[in-house]
Amino acid sequence: MIIDVHGHLGPWFFWPSAGTAADNISAMDAAGIEIQLVSSVEAVNYDPHAGNHSLVQAITGQPRLKGLFVIDPRDLASAEHQLAELLPTGLFVGVKIHTHYSATPAGSPAMADALRLCASANLPALVHTWGHEILDLATTVESVDGARAIAGHMGGPDWHLAPEAVARSERLWIEPCYSRPDAGRIRWVLDRIDPRRMLFGSDSTLIDPGFALGSFQAARLTADEERLIMHENAQSLFSL
Repeated sequence: MIIDVHGHLGPWFFWPSAGTAADNISAMDAAGIEIQLVSSVEAVNYDPHAGNHSLVQAITGQPRLKGLFVIDPRDLASAEHQLAELLPTGLFVGVKIHTHYSATPAGSPAMADALRLCASANLPALVHTWGHEILDLATTVESVDGARAIAGHMGGPDWHLAPEAVARSERLWIEPCYSRPDAGRIRWVLDRIDPRRMLFGSDSTLIDPGFALGSFQAARLTADEERLIMHENAQSLFSL
């Protein structure tokens, strides 16, 4: 079983695509993915309020697609109000925060406030990390009682900082999808951390899931690592 914790739903602005739930399901079927956690492309890139509402419509009746509620830390009042409205739908299992698109550094007070909101709703947050900010996110998570976060992309080009990041907080997990297949990256990190701290993510539909799957195949996971990373860690963290 494979659970993908880093997916998107909706049309992208740089190629013609309908961006429907059927597109996600088709890609999941081809990759052997059973469940995918998705954030709205519209919410991440343009308008969180409109995008979160659109996602509700898109994934209603789609039990294999679970929602990630997008928060822009610059407008937490609006996010808190909408979260109270949409969380009772049962469609959202976590939160997505993009540090760059929201112009909110991982180590900023605004990020801490956003994670505090997530913690109050008992929702883990998938946070975009790129470079040194993976360490900043770990420090912020540790400073907020009850906060749980996944470092999306595992810091990108600074993936070698992942072991230090998870050592800073027991409430930080890492998800290593990345557009550049650095040789040995996942195996190097797994040799230095508990596999219970890593989750599978693909960045689909921005990137084909086969790219992430190939990276994990190259890491030559043990049976225990595969079981934990591919589904058990996600099941536990997101109560799936």
